[in-house]
Amino acid sequence: MKEILQYLFNHQTLSKAEAKSIMIEIANSKFNENEVTSFVTVFLMRSITLDELEGFSSALLQLAQPVNLGTDDLVDIVGTGGDGKDTFNISTLASLVVAGAGQKVAKQGNYGASSVSGASNVLENLGYKFKNNEEDLKNDLKKANFCFLHAPVFHTALRSVAPLRKNLGLKTFFNLLGPLINPARPKYSMIGVANPEIGRIYQYLLQNRNANFMIVNSLDGYDEISLTSDTKIIDKHGEKIYSAEDLHFKNIDAEEIFGGKTQQAASDIFVKILEGKGSEAQNSVVLANAALALQNTGKHGRYTDCLEMAKDSLFGKKALKTLQSLID
Repeated sequence: MKEILQYLFNHQTLSKAEAKSIMIEIANSKFNENEVTSFVTVFLMRSITLDELEGFSSALLQLAQPVNLGTDDLVDIVGTGGDGKDTFNISTLASLVVAGAGQKVAKQGNYGASSVSGASNVLENLGYKFKNNEEDLKNDLKKANFCFLHAPVFHTALRSVAPLRKNLGLKTFFNLLGPLINPARPKYSMIGVANPEIGRIYQYLLQNRNANFMIVNSLDGYDEISLTSDTKIIDKHGEKIYSAEDLHFKNIDAEEIFGGKTQQAASDIFVKILEGKGSEAQNSVVLANAALALQNTGKHGRYTDCLEMAKDSLFGKKALKTLQSLID
């Protein structure tokens, strides 16, 4: 590792093959915690390259526990996290709304590393039991159109770096890998990024994979459609900037989508929205993300059609029933 670090400290970057090899060695605990911390720190001081991101994600997909859910008609809605905005769990709620609308979702998530409550925190707090085998996941998918893959269960290679990430409490390149390493390999992905530069790297990588993707970035730094500003949306057809009005909503203030200071507060907000007691701002953000995720599949019509589906799912309590069927 000493030679690798010296190479990187001299402003060099890794090839795809080098990045893949190093990630596999990290996963196999070849290096001590101080060495890995130093390695991670390099990428806090500069942006990751396309080759590095491809190499790291390729290694983790290779090492992951494989998952075959018997269908390729799957959606994942996920953000890189670490945007420092402390919103409620928008992508997880949007995922349940999409599932309630009839579209199958295979969401991967984890505990919050730099936030109060990640997807795994809120679902576990509400009574969801993490699954570790295909049959249980298939059963969830059959009864609820939704299954959840808790990342540490399927990416045992990352267990060695979990304490390091928690202790750092900062967004690291591992945040960027999460949306790329769902072992169910969903056909459709909606990925939120906190800045346009990372969005561009994702675009190149996903185009190379010939993926059905949508990358979203709120221009004021949210890794999701926040409606606090205009949103840049990138897909395989190009890119466009949308205002809140373009998405049939009003602009909202940042404090209206705050996620609370504790995991319990985050869970309370989560349930309140599903029960139809969310504020207009909270509902709007969830619906905008869900509608675009549905539109990205190309199966549910225009955006306005998808928005109506999302509203029916949320306000008709279909999304709530989806969650209830998973925890009963």
